[in-house]
Amino acid sequence: MASAAEQLAANLNFGAFSKATDLKKRIWFTLGALLVYRLGTYIPMPGINPDALARAFQQQSTGILGLFNMFAGGAVGRMAIFALGIMPYISASIIIQLMTSVVPSLETLKKEGEQGRKIINQYTRYGTVLLAVVQAYFIAVGLETSQNLVTDPGLFFRLSTVITLTGGTMFLMWLGEQITSRGIGNGISLIIFAGIVANLPTAVAHLLDLGRTGALSTAVILIVIVAAIACIAFIVFFERAQRRLLIQYPKRQVGNRMFQGDTSHLPLKLNTSGVIPPIFASSLLLLPVTLANFGNTANLPGWATAIVASLGHGQPLYMLLYAAMIGFFAFFYTAVVFNPKDTADNLKKHGGFIPGIRPGERTAEHIDYVLTRITVIGAIYLIIICLLPEFLISALGVPFYLGGTSLLIVVSVTMDTVAQVQGHLLAHQYEGLVRKAKLRGGRRGVR
Repeated sequence: MASAAEQLAANLNFGAFSKATDLKKRIWFTLGALLVYRLGTYIPMPGINPDALARAFQQQSTGILGLFNMFAGGAVGRMAIFALGIMPYISASIIIQLMTSVVPSLETLKKEGEQGRKIINQYTRYGTVLLAVVQAYFIAVGLETSQNLVTDPGLFFRLSTVITLTGGTMFLMWLGEQITSRGIGNGISLIIFAGIVANLPTAVAHLLDLGRTGALSTAVILIVIVAAIACIAFIVFFERAQRRLLIQYPKRQVGNRMFQGDTSHLPLKLNTSGVIPPIFASSLLLLPVTLANFGNTANLPGWATAIVASLGHGQPLYMLLYAAMIGFFAFFYTAVVFNPKDTADNLKKHGGFIPGIRPGERTAEHIDYVLTRITVIGAIYLIIICLLPEFLISALGVPFYLGGTSLLIVVSVTMDTVAQVQGHLLAHQYEGLVRKAKLRGGRRGVR
């Protein structure tokens, strides 16, 4: 078996694409779906003054709107039909995941297998619609209160905005599910990935333009490029890092034969929480600044103005709170998505155990002990990745799209997609070897 796996891995190359017809269909379907998404980010909502919108968005580009615009592929800055993006679906998914840890009925559904997952997915869709309607309504009200943004404000504009933005989010949710089932990679992640990558050329061009005009020196641009490459290598290393716990299974007897006990590993990712901590932390920190900018900052009391100023990019208070919130959400979301007790129960049910650890509650405590300590390293890794670009953004005026969160999403999604492509190629080559073996066996039988 090992030699066959080594042979498959050795034969795994890009030349196999020409024979993997199913993989090529999946790739073309994924590219076509992402092209549809990108076209939708340029279809404007009705009733918006584009010139006034561009001026208003320029003032808010460093706040939470800039973050959402990055995830929406520039659709927020153009107020397109996909301006809400896929964020309501992500928020609803996280809320449902949190509720499964609190509500006993949802926890029971989660353990019922495929049927339970379908019901939970349906609840997530309902939650997406609700969040999209609420967010779209407040966006419509916010656009009406801004001067000259809406050509014909009123009930009809609010209704059309809610229908348009909610419909756009639901279409993206459906499109993401289609990519997951009929394409390559996770559809929701790829939609966010496409939005970020589509704006990276503009950010790089802006960086080079700063060098051309003399705003940034050549040495600074080289430092930014080297830092970006180092961040990518750092992300790849830590995203692939695992702590493997040895799992042993006892000997078993089948008939008169005694089979030796098997061994396997329980992989614990160093960064179990993924990209959720920096997204949540940056969203919560940028929200007060955005709300203050929408209002009249002259009417704010002195202490409120000082707080808003200290929460800007690169400020010491912003950096400190950003690091603290990333650490908090890293532990919080890891506790939500990984339950050591359930893992220990599953191991006990199948007869597996960690050497030297009693099955059941002691195994759950040991897994939690290990997971807590590697999460500390994972949280430090996320803080470094997210704060290093923040220093560059604040000190050098580097474009916002080159932030740590965007690099983290792009590299993580790329790694997952490449792994799925390799999996399809491996399966295709394995099927080819099986067919050849059957043909050889058939020929020997004929002889």
